[in-house]
Amino acid sequence: MVKQRGLNPLSGVAVAALVGCLGLAGTANAAALHMAWSQDATGLDPQKQTAFSSIRLLELIYEPLVRLDDKLAVVPAVAKSWDFAPDGLSLTFHLDPKAAFSDGTLVTSADVKASFVRLLDEKTGAAARSNYLSIASIETPDAQTVTFKLSQPDVPILAAMAGVNAAILPASAIADGSVGTKALGSGPFELKSWDPNAKEVLVANPNWAGGKVGVDEIDISVLPDETAILAALRAGQIDMALLNDPLVATLVPGVAGLKLDRTPSISYNVLQLNPSRGAMQDVKVRQAMSCAIDRKAVLDTAALGEGQVTGPITVPAYATDPSTLFCYKPDLAMAKKLMAEAGFANGFSATVIAATGEPATAAAEAQVLQSQLAQIGIKLDIKMMELNVYVDAWLKGDFDMAVALNGGRPDPYTMYNRYWTKTGNLQKVANYVDDTLDTDMNSARVETDPAKRKAIFADFEKHITEVSPWIWLFTPYTYVAERSNVAGFVPTPTGTLFGLSAVTLK
Repeated sequence: MVKQRGLNPLSGVAVAALVGCLGLAGTANAAALHMAWSQDATGLDPQKQTAFSSIRLLELIYEPLVRLDDKLAVVPAVAKSWDFAPDGLSLTFHLDPKAAFSDGTLVTSADVKASFVRLLDEKTGAAARSNYLSIASIETPDAQTVTFKLSQPDVPILAAMAGVNAAILPASAIADGSVGTKALGSGPFELKSWDPNAKEVLVANPNWAGGKVGVDEIDISVLPDETAILAALRAGQIDMALLNDPLVATLVPGVAGLKLDRTPSISYNVLQLNPSRGAMQDVKVRQAMSCAIDRKAVLDTAALGEGQVTGPITVPAYATDPSTLFCYKPDLAMAKKLMAEAGFANGFSATVIAATGEPATAAAEAQVLQSQLAQIGIKLDIKMMELNVYVDAWLKGDFDMAVALNGGRPDPYTMYNRYWTKTGNLQKVANYVDDTLDTDMNSARVETDPAKRKAIFADFEKHITEVSPWIWLFTPYTYVAERSNVAGFVPTPTGTLFGLSAVTLK
């Protein structure tokens, strides 16, 4: 495995080199939290962003109606309470009367309605649009009440609203077209400045309904080399860091004065195939690839074993034992047989795209997959891309194969309907239409019995791994490193950094 390395993370030379880069003279201002991460946001429109690096920034600035806590339970955000009608055909939210945007303007039902009208407009290109297609109309009987009238019962819609892709935007910003050019939200922080690929400065939102945050300011440096981030932590030049690379993160516990939050994630690393292209249009070729790939070897080699081999559904409440799924035990003989039956006994050539730095293991994963698939004659050309270029190609479905890290959700419907239903707004990323997957997703959407929903999702997992449009690999860990002066951060399985709102400096 080839990994790029920068300065020795424990060297004094590395620390000295960082002082000018970070623009810090130490942490004299006790009210400012100094942070670093390796990837910057690719944009400021919370409804359209898909990159983890964008979401991690924007979820500190914007709020949805509800959010998820560290146990994946739905808790209040802009809304203080909510209720479904007995027939399941309407969902009413009662807004927190203190909820306000950072400019002091109160959040009203008009802002909620305008936000969802924008989100549902296909022209917007909202990342999670298909999660809300059951919304038939939106009523605003008063400034603090909004009712979503549904065309059918929609069990997962509440959980679907608990993310920054469903952020509530000011109706005025929607009207004047400034969404994405400036950041005006109701979250715990506001964006003071953004120097793309270099630095962000967040300041406390004095109007946040959640109360006073623990620090007055967060200064975030973008340092692509995570060994340099570790050096800065060790030297006290930064207080806290989001790490992606297991090779760096696993060094943290050995450094005096540092703590590592290592949290199992419901996100998943996956090899996305494009079943609309070339040989991959044949199900036997896709199955052969699934049988040829040793998922545990990918995990162990690319990520030091830091994670778990996974099937498509990563939430424990709904997940199937991966060992029971199609070809999760590598079978090279079966793979070669399937390739021959498909007429590709001599293999074929294809390109796999991967983003530089997201995930940090992307290049290593691609190299392991390249080696494993070569055993059945598939010649992979690895094309590494800057994150924003990769995201553009990914959203267009413009790839043969893609190494990806995709976000998990507490409900499998909200996690996958945008890819695997016929109306899914990211169906062109999946490039695969399947009646069984569409039926399973839509059946689970209206089913209220938990046991029956679990059975539906078990059928979904069994079928999708058999037809193999994608090849799921593993769930990773999320890593947040802190100095001993940092207190109060609570990590979550979604990897959210919203817990920074409770951080204090000792």
